[in-house]
Amino acid sequence: MPLINESHDSLPYIDAEPSARARADAERLITAELPSNYSSSIHPSIPAFPESQFSPLMQQEVERKAAGLPLVGGIDLSRYEAPEPPARSSDAGSESKPNLEEWRQTLQKAYTASSHLSMRHENLALLEENGKNAWLIGNSQLEDILRGLEKELAETKEAAETVNKERKLAQEASKGELAGLEESWRKGVGATLDVELAAEALRLQILDQRRQLAQQHGR
Repeated sequence: MPLINESHDSLPYIDAEPSARARADAERLITAELPSNYSSSIHPSIPAFPESQFSPLMQQEVERKAAGLPLVGGIDLSRYEAPEPPARSSDAGSESKPNLEEWRQTLQKAYTASSHLSMRHENLALLEENGKNAWLIGNSQLEDILRGLEKELAETKEAAETVNKERKLAQEASKGELAGLEESWRKGVGATLDVELAAEALRLQILDQRRQLAQQHGR
């Protein structure tokens, strides 16, 4: 739906192409009517954009992207790697006991890495089993969407061509009548100018005669 319900009459199939000077004059008149900030401001008929509400992390990322800073941090991939066992302390001799807290943390990291590898294995197995069919089904759906869009585009082009053909026929059918009306208008304007010139000449003639009569009576 257009923002402004307004139509402009034009006869592109029978009107002559405007000259470069006429086009420049028209553009100058249009520019004179536009506000100074028309190229940077939104049209008044367009509603204002809603205020964005981002989470603090999202706002931080938006600001980073706006500043052009590189991405830092992110997901720590080292937690998915197999950890090395903690080393024994060499200060207490050969009978030193291992640090249980270090071993507990190492086991937790190993469990995380093992879970990650198990999930990857399951996902790869599912992908191998169902990935091909899912890919084919996705392609088929995209092809259906593409065919629908192509059909809609073809129908829109056909409707536009039909409208243009009908408009061209209507304009060409009225070309003779419009030319006759324009010629009649020109003749009417010319006749009006002739009458005005004749009236002005008659007025000057009357004034001249009055001036002569006044001069004669003054003698």
